[in-house]
Amino acid sequence: MMKADSYEKQCAHKVHTVNGIMPLFLCAFFFLFSPLPTFAVDRYVQKRQEMVEKDIEGRGVKDSAVLKAMRTVPRHLLVEKRLRDRAYADYPLPIGEGQTISQPYVVALMTETARLKATDRVLEIGTGSGYQAAVLAEIVKEVYTIEIRRTLADRAAKRLKKLGYKNITVKYADGYFGWKEHAPFDAIIISAAANHIPPHLIKQLKEGGRLILPLGSTVYYQMLTLATKKKGELEVRQLIPVRFVPMVGEMRKEH
Repeated sequence: MMKADSYEKQCAHKVHTVNGIMPLFLCAFFFLFSPLPTFAVDRYVQKRQEMVEKDIEGRGVKDSAVLKAMRTVPRHLLVEKRLRDRAYADYPLPIGEGQTISQPYVVALMTETARLKATDRVLEIGTGSGYQAAVLAEIVKEVYTIEIRRTLADRAAKRLKKLGYKNITVKYADGYFGWKEHAPFDAIIISAAANHIPPHLIKQLKEGGRLILPLGSTVYYQMLTLATKKKGELEVRQLIPVRFVPMVGEMRKEH
């Protein structure tokens, strides 16, 4: 991609007359038919910046790594084309099979609450569109994400690969059982409503690790909850009321 500041130099270099005066119409022709600079290509950049300023930073999220990730991830490329113009509004959007992509503020809040470091290994339960996984991948070393619906898992894996994420691994499975092969995890994020914390996930969480999930009724509202593992037990703190689609599979059998 050609940088914007190179156009004038190239015009002057390539086009000359015997009098040493550059014909303006030729320079204009060269400018119009040259590749557009980067800032003219991604029309969603401004929407992303406004989203972060108004709905995320403006509502109290302060972690610089989280803010940078939210400014970077192209959310509009993780939803259907017909919904792209609404991708940066602060509300969930449908992604098929009765599932949604979470509102940006909640994604940012959950990510900040996890207190992530660049060297962390994170497990996400409920890949969905792949948006939360992408945000995590901008911050941490490794992201493992599980989706119980094959269509969504395959679609998210394809989109994330196309976006160039090499530190995300997607698995089609029931997230209730976690991912023992890659445990322990520094943090676990559950992106679906749960009426209890799966015991397998507690076991796979490192000592001092953080688990964030919407905990409560899977039919109505939940409380976004932070559970920190200390001496093998969970220290629980409630944050804000939220509403997520329910976690299915083994979670429903245990209800």
